[in-house]
Amino acid sequence: MAQLDRLLAVLVSRRGDSLRLVQDEPALLVRGAETQALTRVPVTPAQMLAIVREVAPGDTEQRVERGEGAQFEYTLGADAFVGRVHREQGRLTLDVTPRPSANGNGHGNGNGNGHGGATPHVVATVAGPRVDTEARAAMETLLRDQMSRGASDLHLRSGERPMYRIDGDIIVDSSIEPFNPAYLERMLGSIMPDRNRVEFEEQNDTDLAYELADVARFRVNVFRDRQGVGSVIRAIPSRVVTADEMGITPEVQRLCDLSKGLVLVTGPTGSGKSTTLCSLIDLVNRTRRDHIITIEDPIEFVHANKGCLITQRQVGQHTSSFKHALRAALREDPDVVLVGELRDLETVSIAIETAETGHLVFGTLHTSTAPSTIDRIIDQFPADRQSQVRVMLSESLKGVISQTLCKKVGGGRVAAREILLTTPAISNLIREAKTFQVQSVMQTSRRLGMVTLTDALVELVDAGQVEVFEAYAKAVDKSLILQALKSKGHDTSFAEKTK
Repeated sequence: MAQLDRLLAVLVSRRGDSLRLVQDEPALLVRGAETQALTRVPVTPAQMLAIVREVAPGDTEQRVERGEGAQFEYTLGADAFVGRVHREQGRLTLDVTPRPSANGNGHGNGNGNGHGGATPHVVATVAGPRVDTEARAAMETLLRDQMSRGASDLHLRSGERPMYRIDGDIIVDSSIEPFNPAYLERMLGSIMPDRNRVEFEEQNDTDLAYELADVARFRVNVFRDRQGVGSVIRAIPSRVVTADEMGITPEVQRLCDLSKGLVLVTGPTGSGKSTTLCSLIDLVNRTRRDHIITIEDPIEFVHANKGCLITQRQVGQHTSSFKHALRAALREDPDVVLVGELRDLETVSIAIETAETGHLVFGTLHTSTAPSTIDRIIDQFPADRQSQVRVMLSESLKGVISQTLCKKVGGGRVAAREILLTTPAISNLIREAKTFQVQSVMQTSRRLGMVTLTDALVELVDAGQVEVFEAYAKAVDKSLILQALKSKGHDTSFAEKTK
């Protein structure tokens, strides 16, 4: 127990209010409204379990699994502590506070040496729930309903009934009364970690992930608007969908074999970028023997180690920003790095440099086509750097998958993917600032696995998976897809009516 004893010694010497251990997070010293990391690396689930088994009563794990939590007393030398074990968002958590001493100062005399000579004195008690169990039960009922309906998103608003996004459409649940603002805030607060509660109070919005055991993980955004508190909750399937099940082409799958380079998955919000990236990371995990680092906000799909070692870090919880985590990743012996979002110039710059220095980097952007993705990256840089960036991008960019989700005939949705694979011809166009010609090269390079968005949409119509009007609505170049649909004998008279 040397590690825990050392942390408790720091808690006493610095007169902290509490020590907080959460699996997959660094150990924290809490003092007033401030927290300070006491370890550089997160506490692993195995370490947490070992600590709990050593200091807490024997039936603690069973109590925690029942949602009760357990409280105990622990003495180390002349210092005494009260510990509480519980689960928070599915993660084992241990909070330890100094037990008030006889003189009432809240601390012992500080003579505990933090070594194994002390014998722990353990007294078990059942701890009262820290969460609003009624509100959490109501929240989890909605989440279960979301999954049973096959809804991708759940929308909650003060004064409104719950609304589900099913196959792209918003459906109101008329069986539930409109939410009372105060009760909705209780419901959302019941699934928030302490860090997010503080962030929500300060900024009026926050992002978090919530896991419902044996059901799914959820990406949760909570905010305030003119009516009060609101939330959008995106369902993340608990099972990782493979690249083959996703219908990802062999040419794109081969990008996962690269030792270095930049691969981008792009598309509008809600187009399935995260799911596509997840399947590509899973492919790497199953077929390689490497170290994968993911940087996400929040962590969505959870990957278990298969062939690879996987490190998943969450912005705001395990690191301060994408750019900070990406720069730190270079010192963490990675082979593959996933950047959840290339948000700013510095993050883009570091991602390109990382791809150049012998790493395979996956990232996302909110662009609708492959050529516009290239322009978006270059345009982020000052004019005097753009020439250099073009050269770097021409060498590091290996592929762009731009996708959009279409309503499927018979229900559900299907992805139309535009695929750009970097060839010497594409590299030259990027280097020479002729990205307007990229589309033409893609149209003449189908044998290499390249597909334009127009062709992808027409193929879905030909296969009977998507209606003609839906393909037209999702197309970027309307005149081009009308021409392509007409050439295949499809009825496009609706386009004349909308003019």
